Amino acid sequence: MKKTLFLSLAALALLSACESNNESGSGRTPLSVKITDAPGRYDNVLLNIDKIEVITSSGRTTIDIDENEPFDILEFAMGKDTLLATETVASGRLQEVRLILDDEGNEVVIDGTAHPLTTPSGQSSGVKIKVHDELVPDVAYTMLLDFDVASSITTTGNGGYILKPVIRAIPEAVSGVIRGMILPLDANVRIYAETTEDDRIGAVTDIEGAFYFPGIEDGTYTIIIEPENEIYASQTIEDVEVENGMVKNLGTITLTIL
Repeated sequence: MKKTLFLSLAALALLSACESNNESGSGRTPLSVKITDAPGRYDNVLLNIDKIEVITSSGRTTIDIDENEPFDILEFAMGKDTLLATETVASGRLQEVRLILDDEGNEVVIDGTAHPLTTPSGQSSGVKIKVHDELVPDVAYTMLLDFDVASSITTTGNGGYILKPVIRAIPEAVSGVIRGMILPLDANVRIYAETTEDDRIGAVTDIEGAFYFPGIEDGTYTIIIEPENEIYASQTIEDVEVENGMVKNLGTITLTIL
């Protein structure tokens, strides 16, 4: 009899623990999703986002974009951003965000001519962005999507253009910024901020020679400057310290001629 009572109490305790775990995974988190861009050498890059899916350890939330109209991502560079959506989502471990594009309205404009952008996976399963962060019930969370347009558009053999988005998802409140300017303007540089060979963020300068890396995690970086114009020498700047919430301004960097 005592043995039976012990087993019953153990089962009751296990059931109670399971119910407690389920409750700890419940709750909703207010989420804001913004998007920004690293500069690209195009006239316009129009994106038409249909919906956003947010996947956490507690479930999946689909957010329909109310104003489902194309917008020019190039308008939101150099520290500017735009709000895509706000919604309450299932709390828990944030695992993935998916941007699902509309079938029409995505295009790149080059020298005044518009070209449709095809996205092999963007319209169906969505552009998948891996995220690893914790969403706490009732605590507002802002996510900034950093879209690297210069690395996201490739050409096809028949003169078409493919959109293969390169996007980082970063918590807006816990990151820093690296910015500066590179001259001469005709150097047409690509800039990289890296911690290791496998952890590299790329950007290009805008028409005034400025560059801007948002969402940089706390740490030490090496800045690599690679001119497309071969008359200029590459340059490396080491030991660039970045702190969360701070802007690291490297000032004006003038490249030398080979």
